Parts: sequence; C-alpha cells; structure tokens
Amino acid sequence: MKVLITGTAGFIGFHLANYLLARGDEVVGLDSINDYYDPELKYARLAEAGIPRQAIEWNQIVQSARHPHYRFVRMQLEDEAAMRQLFEQERFNMVVHLAAQAGVRYSLVNPEAYVQSNMVGFVHILEGCRHTQVKHLVYASSSSVYGLNGKMPFSTSDNVDHPVSLYAASKKANELMAHTYSHLYALPTTGLRFFTVYGPWGRPDMALFLFTKAILEDRPIKVFNYGKMVRDFTYIDDIVEGVVRVLDHPPQGNPQWSAQAPDPSSSPAPYKVYNIGNNNPVQLMDFIEAIEEAVGRQAKKEMLPMQPGDVPATYADVSDLVRDLDYQPATPIHQGVRAFVDWYQQFYVEHTEKRV
Repeated sequence: MKVLITGTAGFIGFHLANYLLARGDEVVGLDSINDYYDPELKYARLAEAGIPRQAIEWNQIVQSARHPHYRFVRMQLEDEAAMRQLFEQERFNMVVHLAAQAGVRYSLVNPEAYVQSNMVGFVHILEGCRHTQVKHLVYASSSSVYGLNGKMPFSTSDNVDHPVSLYAASKKANELMAHTYSHLYALPTTGLRFFTVYGPWGRPDMALFLFTKAILEDRPIKVFNYGKMVRDFTYIDDIVEGVVRVLDHPPQGNPQWSAQAPDPSSSPAPYKVYNIGNNNPVQLMDFIEAIEEAVGRQAKKEMLPMQPGDVPATYADVSDLVRDLDYQPATPIHQGVRAFVDWYQQFYVEHTEKRV
C-alpha cells in the first residue's frame, strides 16, 4: 500500500511509519514541525527515520536516506492548495491522519490553533481523500471526547455531547465531519479514540516524560487532583498494532444500524469509531511508583487540585475492537515505563547534553 501518515514527526506517527515500512508499505510522512513542544525531539525522530534536518523545506518532499520507501514533506494542514496538490500528485491508497494541535490545557490559552489545525486542516484531509478515491481514512480522535461522562468504562455507544475542552470538542467535530463524508461520498473512515499513549520517543508534555525528567533532576512533580486520577495508560507498541489492524480492515457499514435506536459508533455508511486503550486503568500514584522504581529514586510530590479541562478518570471499553479485530493490548505498566525510562536515559539525556 501507499500510505499517507500525517504527524510523522510526532510520537505515534513516528512509530507507525516504522511499522508500516518494516512490513513493506510505501509511506509518505507529513508534519508541520510546530513548536507546541520542543521541535528538537521532532527533528530527532525524523533523523532516526533517515530524514536529515538540513534537507527539510516547506512543501518539498524529501527522500529518506534510511528507508527507500519513505518520503517526508513539511506542510501545514491548513494550506489548502498544498494539500490538494499533494493528494493529486501522490494518489494514496490509505491515509492515517494523526497530525493535530494536541493538548487539553493549551486549548485554554490558544483556541484558534485548534480550529485551524484540527477542523480546517481535517476538512482538507477529507477533501483530499474524497477526490482521489482513498480506500480508507483512519484518523485520531481522543478519549477526551467523553468529557463529563461518568459511566465507566467509556463505551463508543455512549453519548459524547459534553466535552470539557476545545481540544475535545474539535475531536468530536472530526467524528461528525468524517461521518458526513462517509455518508455522502461512501468514503470509508475510522476514528480512533486514543487513551493516554506512552512509551519511548514520547511527548515531553505528557505525564511520564514530565515526571521522569523532574525526578532525575531532583525537582518536585505536580500531582493534580491530589493524586486521585485514573488513566488507561496504553503502551505505544499496543497502539500501533491496533492502528494497523484497523487500517487493514475498512468499515463496510452496519446493516443492523437502527434510526430508531442509533449506535453512535457505526452507521449504514462505511463509518466506525473505536476506543483504543489498555482496558486496564491505573491509579496515578501507582504509575508514579512504577516511574520511581524504573528511575531508582523517590519523587518529591507537589499535590495540586484538578486542572480546568481535565477529567479524573479514563477507562476504555475496547470490546468491539477485540470482537472485530482480535485486539489484545499486552504490555504491563511496569514493563512499558521501564522501556521509556531506558530510552530517556540512553537517548534524551545524551542528546540534550550534546546540544548544550
């Protein structure tokens, strides 16, 4: 297959591109390399994939020096003309859309970035797929769409009309937009609600990275909601395995769908939404304990109240993904945290020291 992956300078996109290349697919990666978090980490991921920083220019496709079937382009999703030209020129078989303005808390201070990237940019993805007959669009939604929902575990059959951040609202909007294109143009689309992904090469704005860095630097970690948080932490390898299984099975439409009792996660159109998580929620304090064990020292904890836009718990019901695609996440939290800490100590610390 020829696959467009947006967000390949990002955490999940980097790992997914490696997986698809290893099995023989042709991959075109796209990323804007914005500065929401340290661009040096994004450039380092690209360099690991054989894309040297000095070769990267706006809207110019760069050939990987490491993978003969991997090319990369720096492009803004909001650039309608450039996006249209890319789709027309490349004629992708499949698209995995992971690029987005990420972060719940950042959406409180820069809401416009979410509208431009996550909504305007997504329209350009949908239009590109529609006009070039892409066989399947898989796109990143988020567990944050569950918002004020209190029923656990979160199910894709639940109503998600009460988001508590603009980031979450933009992801819910993506699901609605995707359904429209599936209905009007028979474009197969699958949305994946990711649940707290972690692992090597992870994002610096996520708890695992922040906690590990602070503990190693002997600084206190910020523990929100006084530690009374639960997250369905999901290891990156398990996430990538799930994404690939979904990619390889475009939705066909649900013949049992009822307009009188509509299932929000499916449709008569070729449309589907899945949760993708570990289905095994972990207490935040247990997660911190796993980091302490991997790092070999105790954390200094600054206990704080809940942050605006955050939720106390996430817990994924992945039963439909298990049923449909035999998805079985298998990485224990201590093993996954150890893998991240090993990567952080062996690569990130050394990389930072070289820059200094």
